[in-house]
Amino acid sequence: MKVKAKAEKSHEVRPGQSIELLKELHILTRDGKMNQDSRRKLKQVYHLYNFIEPLLLEAQAEHPEIHLVDHGAGKSYLGFILYDLFFKEQSGGAQIWGIETRDELVARSQALAARLGFDGMNFLNLSVAESITSPALPERIDVVTALHACNTATDDAIRFALAKKAKYIVLVPCCQAEVASTLRKNKATALAEALGEVWRHPIHTREFGSHLTNVLRCLELQAHGYEVSVTELIGWEHSMKNELIIAVQKKLPTRKPTERLNELLQTFGLEELRERFVPVA
Repeated sequence: MKVKAKAEKSHEVRPGQSIELLKELHILTRDGKMNQDSRRKLKQVYHLYNFIEPLLLEAQAEHPEIHLVDHGAGKSYLGFILYDLFFKEQSGGAQIWGIETRDELVARSQALAARLGFDGMNFLNLSVAESITSPALPERIDVVTALHACNTATDDAIRFALAKKAKYIVLVPCCQAEVASTLRKNKATALAEALGEVWRHPIHTREFGSHLTNVLRCLELQAHGYEVSVTELIGWEHSMKNELIIAVQKKLPTRKPTERLNELLQTFGLEELRERFVPVA
């Protein structure tokens, strides 16, 4: 599967966009003006949105009232942008839920949504386990997003999406430490083989661990029948965590990805992480 962003349009504010929101997100200056930094930020916003919009349109074709959950929402930057550019023009049943465990961020987002009149935005203080069973969320979830969800928060979003059988998953992972930590712990054993040289040095352990984490995530999604595309978020110059993973449920064969997933865990001494990545038979 190749997921491409649409050709980028002007990097000016689009008709109907909330100026107050753009100022709140520091995309516009306090007096609502554009400068070079504003144009760069707006370009980044549109670039990410252009990847997600086609998925929203596909979801809308199946269910006019789209249900999107932004997991590990933080300040709900992504959720607000998606609502402003797409959801606020949809029917009343099209809604976004931001899931976050920090009370102060949930309260802040609720206040901003109320101030902007974004009635279809909801914010919940829930853990992953709570969000899977919470009656505050609808049974059908069409799209799950996680933008710069740190360390295992991306895996939590995947866990939620799989439990909810979401059709579309959009991930921009960040700060992945768990696999690197396990590689580091088992480094002495690994160095008995030539392959251990791949992560002998600390910087390589961190970088290779981050790369391997995303490879395992992609295989995990494939092992659940998803078609997976991985690309770079060109334009996000301020972040080295620049990988975009898009998964679409296609009910594809799962045996081979599961086998490859198990092989990689064994090869790199990561068997203790099997429960996180390998689907239950």
